Amino acid sequence: MTVEIHTPIRAECSLPADEGWERPRGAEVQEVVRRTGLSGRAVARVLGLSEHGGRQVRRWVSEDAPITYTAWAILCDMAGLGRIWRGKTLEMGLSGVDESAPDDEQPC
Repeated sequence: MTVEIHTPIRAECSLPADEGWERPRGAEVQEVVRRTGLSGRAVARVLGLSEHGGRQVRRWVSEDAPITYTAWAILCDMAGLGRIWRGKTLEMGLSGVDESAPDDEQPC
């Protein structure tokens, strides 16, 4: 009998980058990679990392290097955790607010 242990992902790691996102710990990166069902090398290929990208994924897991928000967001989507980048800023942009107007001219 095999018992699988799942590492919880902190809520702060599932926020949009501009809404208080906190970088995941290595165990959280490892858990999300596990949930994708892919190897580290396959994850690296999907993310467009170099041919030695599997090494980069290992560095994220061991916390020798920080994972970027964009890589984390793509991994979360691949793992079925949702599109974490879809926050208030994006929703305002989709609701017709003129993105080109300076901040002080935006309607309230």
